[in-house]
Amino acid sequence: MTGVRTRFAPSPTGLLHVGHAYAAITAYNVAKQRGGEFILRIENIDHLRCDDEAIEQIYQDLSWLGLTWREPVRVQSEHMSDYDQALQKLEAMDVLYPCFCSRKDIKEEIARAAHAPHGPEGPLYPGTCRALSREEKRRLLKQNVEYAMRLDLEKSLSLINQDELFWRDIHHNQIFAQPHQLGDVVIARKDIGTSYHLSVVVDDALQNITHVTRGEELEFATHIHCVLQKLLGLPVPIYHHHQLITDQDGQKFSKRDQSETLASYRNRGVCPHHIYELIGLSPKN
Repeated sequence: MTGVRTRFAPSPTGLLHVGHAYAAITAYNVAKQRGGEFILRIENIDHLRCDDEAIEQIYQDLSWLGLTWREPVRVQSEHMSDYDQALQKLEAMDVLYPCFCSRKDIKEEIARAAHAPHGPEGPLYPGTCRALSREEKRRLLKQNVEYAMRLDLEKSLSLINQDELFWRDIHHNQIFAQPHQLGDVVIARKDIGTSYHLSVVVDDALQNITHVTRGEELEFATHIHCVLQKLLGLPVPIYHHHQLITDQDGQKFSKRDQSETLASYRNRGVCPHHIYELIGLSPKN
């Protein structure tokens, strides 16, 4: 199999931990086992949470693990015009609408609903702003009320041949997308100009990623990514949603829980082979 290209795309919001090592080496090995190429991408669209110093740490940690990648690395913040072009295309299709609801507004609206639908990330957005008149939208925009652009899912699906709304996993299984479990997701924010959902499908297409490997906790996102790929005329990669490794207490490694970082292991003089033993993987040549 030729032409295979995978990627590891961390966000520099903190230091990498053992779970990141597992994800990176999994992507690396999927490419190398198929005679393909491994790509590194820095997903730093959120300028409020991302740290430039963490980017250099990512390079050092992955090199310490024995991984190599093509230069230059794509850093998302340097390519905002690519996401803006995709956003404009979606706007021209009339599948986006401005949402002026604050988190508090959404929470209160959901509380008022007797049976609010839930998805993988909790209660779905109730569609409050979808029904706003054009005049009301113009008024709020003119007043500079903060807003996000949401995807009108029903309108989007009306433009897609839903018999083709599926992806294949690495085992060649055909999995039909069920985007209703996410509802009208945020596609861009006024202060950022894009979102994870939009930027990742644009980047994967521009970088010719053939196999997307990521943790099983992100499988829910693939359902909406398929919709965006169809709307934007982008290829649908093969997906591999791998297991999450856990610590000795059965908890997944995370930045939030301050799991020990790869930099900490490295600075203590720990050999990378210790990490390979922890995760049960090592890079393939």
